Amino acid sequence: MKSKTWTEKFMQGVFFVAACASVLAVALICIFLFANGIPAMREIGFIKFITGEIWRPNSDQFGILPMIVGSLYVTAGAILFGVPIGILTSVFMAMYCPKCIYKPLKAATELLAGIPSVIYGFFGLVVVVPLIREFGTALYKAGLVQKPGNGNSILTASLILGMMILPTIIGTTESAMRAVPAHYYEGSLALGATKERSIFRVIIPAAKSGVIAGIVLGIGRAIGETMAVIMIVGNQARITTSMLDGIRTLTGNIVIEMGYATGLHREALIATGVVLFVFILIINLSVALLKRGADHE
Repeated sequence: MKSKTWTEKFMQGVFFVAACASVLAVALICIFLFANGIPAMREIGFIKFITGEIWRPNSDQFGILPMIVGSLYVTAGAILFGVPIGILTSVFMAMYCPKCIYKPLKAATELLAGIPSVIYGFFGLVVVVPLIREFGTALYKAGLVQKPGNGNSILTASLILGMMILPTIIGTTESAMRAVPAHYYEGSLALGATKERSIFRVIIPAAKSGVIAGIVLGIGRAIGETMAVIMIVGNQARITTSMLDGIRTLTGNIVIEMGYATGLHREALIATGVVLFVFILIINLSVALLKRGADHE
């Protein structure tokens, strides 16, 4: 009996240490980022740093607005492409998919989450970039755009990121739909609604907290993606309104220049990480609020 009690206390201590290690890791990351980033923001000027449109480290010009806008562009594009496909795929898997193909389809969607981001980037570079280049050329010849672009663009990055967030959206949305009580669906059918109407007017609204949580998590994945985006987005620190132009994201800016940055340049890159970290915190807070709302319902 004493041995069993000692074992339980020992394992309780192990779990407590593991939990403290996780909290400590997050705390150390926060301390490092803010301790090194805040002084740079103070020296450059917070407003000037956030709203500046020119990034020229050699001239001590550190404006990250083009990177912020670029990150928002590719994230919005990823949502535009990924969310409808993800939700419709979840509907098929939860409500229509035959049992004989469910397991292969489920395995395929899970495999998407396991593919390294560099492979997505390589696929985009070899396959998607040439297609977007031809698409831009066709639009240019038709007089619909001023520049055809070279394929490394916001549109390319949006398509690839849309593919990358699919596993997150599909997994979360399908689970939320399957958690809806069966009598909701059966009652809707009994009242004369069609299967499609029952799904989109009853099941999905009932699972809205899980659906929105999946979308928000997908946004977090998209805004934090680095390697695949660097390979296909063009990495040009500018503000543009054309989906066929190249831009630079916050994560791309850090990775591209951190290897040789020194002094204020290095601190400005860390401050860029602070801005990105705040965006991620806002996204995670949104997920927490959604879950809390779902619990109250």
